Amino acid sequence: MKYLMWLLNAAIFFVLFAFALNNQDSVTLHLFFGTSWQAPLVLVILVALVIGVFLGVAVMLPLWLRARRTRRQHGSASAQHSTAFDGDTSLLPPDPIDRRHGL
Repeated sequence: MKYLMWLLNAAIFFVLFAFALNNQDSVTLHLFFGTSWQAPLVLVILVALVIGVFLGVAVMLPLWLRARRTRRQHGSASAQHSTAFDGDTSLLPPDPIDRRHGL
C-alpha cells in the first residue's frame, strides 16, 4: 500500500511536470487601468489556482468555525443527557456482516 501511494504521487508529479514543460509559452494578462503582466502560462495557471484556493478557504472559514462551535455546544449538552437505552445494546440487531472471511 505504501509503494502504491508512492507510485501514484510520482505519476501525478510527472504528469504535472510534463504539463509545465509543455506550457512555457508567454502569455500577456491585461489587468486594470492599462497595466499588463507577461508570464509563462504555467505560472499564470499556478497563481490562479493559489488565489482560488485562498478565496475558497476564506469564504468557508466562517462556516467551519460556526459549525465547530455548534458541534462543541451540542456535544457538551448531549453528554449530560442520557438516552432512552442508557447504554443497553441488547436491543440492537446483530451485526449483519459475516466477519469469518475477513471482509
